[in-house]
Amino acid sequence: MSWRELLPPWLVIVAGLTGIVLLCVSTKDVPVAPLRTKYGIVLDAGPSRTILFIYQWTATKANKTGVIRGCSSCPVQGLGVSNYSDSPQEAGKSLEPCLNWAQKEIPAEQHSQTPLYVGATTSTRHLNLTHPTLSDDLLASLTVALKSSPFSFQGAQILSSPDEEAFNWVAVNYVLENFFKYDWRGQLVPSGKGMAGVLSVGGTSTRLTSQLEEENQVPEEGVRLQLYGQMHRVYTRQCPCHGTDQLHRRLLSLLIQEQRGANTVSNPCWPLSYSREVQWQSVHAGPCAVSGDTWDTPGPKEVFNITGSSSPTACMRLVQRLLNSSSSCSLSQLSLSSVLQPLRTRFLVISEAMDFMRETVPSPDLGQAVKRLCGMSLKELVRESQASQDTLAEYCAVSAFIFHLSTKGYTLDVDRPAWTAFQKKMGDRSSGWTLGYLLSLTNTIPQDSPSILKGIEPGVWSLLLILFVVLLTGSFMRISYRVMAKENSLSNRNSSVFDDN
Repeated sequence: MSWRELLPPWLVIVAGLTGIVLLCVSTKDVPVAPLRTKYGIVLDAGPSRTILFIYQWTATKANKTGVIRGCSSCPVQGLGVSNYSDSPQEAGKSLEPCLNWAQKEIPAEQHSQTPLYVGATTSTRHLNLTHPTLSDDLLASLTVALKSSPFSFQGAQILSSPDEEAFNWVAVNYVLENFFKYDWRGQLVPSGKGMAGVLSVGGTSTRLTSQLEEENQVPEEGVRLQLYGQMHRVYTRQCPCHGTDQLHRRLLSLLIQEQRGANTVSNPCWPLSYSREVQWQSVHAGPCAVSGDTWDTPGPKEVFNITGSSSPTACMRLVQRLLNSSSSCSLSQLSLSSVLQPLRTRFLVISEAMDFMRETVPSPDLGQAVKRLCGMSLKELVRESQASQDTLAEYCAVSAFIFHLSTKGYTLDVDRPAWTAFQKKMGDRSSGWTLGYLLSLTNTIPQDSPSILKGIEPGVWSLLLILFVVLLTGSFMRISYRVMAKENSLSNRNSSVFDDN
């Protein structure tokens, strides 16, 4: 038997041996992470309005916590949720336009896998304290409306003030990349930076939130958060009489008592040509009321004409004097002696007044910036902002208050461009807690299981590839030879037929 006849069975034998080798070569499982984008929805049921936020992130997590990369929002038309206490069903109906918008923003195949959360804040907290039945009815109405949506509704809850501030702290430090950063390879690594504190000036109070370094520092009302593989202990210090509204009332109350005999009361913190009539009982009431040296107390309904005198130095002295005499929240003692607020923490200031000052009178010197802001005329203020005149007139006193804090041991970060970028990129600044809230919840959202591929070592793979090439080449050559041999045989037969003829 010739070698040509033995070649086909030998090729079959080689193919079989190759298959056996493939079965014997050790392989390893190679996980391939899914690249599909995941979505989450958070409804901020605030005091004056409700906003629906859609956040998105890739399915891959960093130490069990998500890395949120985008946000879009839909302001709900109408009032805040707490304003529907007399007609709870209307609260649920008001959400329908934004829910329809969310269904278009999120791919239909992911609707059932998109978690939806509701967090109610300040006004609903107050309603729950005074009329708990009404707040329960409101949450029940929201639950009915949201359960009928195609999304995975996870429940509605009233956030405590410490929780809200802690989530706001998470959002700020996330945007500032204090939890992690991307290295030159595009991989997540620890940032190596310390955590920033957050000083938030609200309407009724000022809140200072920071991380505590030692376990024994955490008070009972502190919040513990597990983020990116580390435990963070966060505490919020409330200063109830130092919000924008309370500061405004206390300042006017003091001025009225000190200028009792004047036809008009001069306010150095208001711009020139701005005036307002106020009733005594509207500025001198509640636990934050301040009393002057006079015993001649005005009647509750007595009205006073307050006129702006635009004196930056006098305003700053007045605010400092007012705060130094305060007993409701001793800021100077807190910053100098309390272990709950470490002096090395840099506090990022969140305030509408500071946002305005950063844009209109930027300056590395906070004191000079405050003086320039307090020296602006009403016309200049209106030209720089669309806010109401009443709101703009209060910016000077609030800025002076923040400057006063910076002289009492706090390190304030008032010129941080990253927070401005956050406002543009991640949505409404007042709802920053929604980002921190969802980041903390991504720890509980299951991660998609990666697909598995079988892999072999590169050297073995190359050897098998060469073996297959040789096998295929030999098979091709054998087939070609058989075809050519057959053609030659037919040609010889035809020639012999013609020769016989």
